Amino acid sequence: MSTTAVETLPVNKEFSRLATDEQIERTVKALQANNFIVHVAQNGEDAKRIFFENLPEGATVHSGASKTLDTLGITEVIERSGKYDAMRPKLWSMDRKTQGDEMRRLSVSPNYMVGSVHALTEDGHALAASFSGSQLGPYVSGAGKLILVVGAQKIVKDVNEGLRRIQEYSYPLEDARAQQAYNIHSAINKVVILNAEMFPGRTTIILVKDELGF
Repeated sequence: MSTTAVETLPVNKEFSRLATDEQIERTVKALQANNFIVHVAQNGEDAKRIFFENLPEGATVHSGASKTLDTLGITEVIERSGKYDAMRPKLWSMDRKTQGDEMRRLSVSPNYMVGSVHALTEDGHALAASFSGSQLGPYVSGAGKLILVVGAQKIVKDVNEGLRRIQEYSYPLEDARAQQAYNIHSAINKVVILNAEMFPGRTTIILVKDELGF
């Protein structure tokens, strides 16, 4: 870890408040109307149980960096239990200079893509931002199935408020993390909005009544 001083940006803490039960109910109904499967978990332990009930053993699984999945211990199980064909360790072992094309092909179309998003809207949409964009292709259409675990503090009124949450809350925290972990600044280079799911059964959202991730 770098010893370089971390430059911190202001964080709008209004976006850290947990949603009310009424907001959660509205969000769940709207997401379901847009063809997302939604489970409501009471806490992190409940979310982890639901997650692995939806991820069959032996599946090829890819994930972007996710504080939510790391916090719940999901990443460790996927990558170290031997029960899953985990893509990230494979990609880390490859040489980007000589195997870049193969790495790209492996990462874009796993059986399952897992991760989180930065905002869920009360009218049924999901927003995710990325520095590289590597996880967004599988989110949108590359992966066979998508499982997202999302803390209830990420619920916002609409897409405009979701974009504000990314800019004013998620980005400053991710930028500080990137400086500590990689000695670089992050950036909001790419943003995807999942308005609805075209294929019923493809995308599962586990909404947790707890503060998880950024």
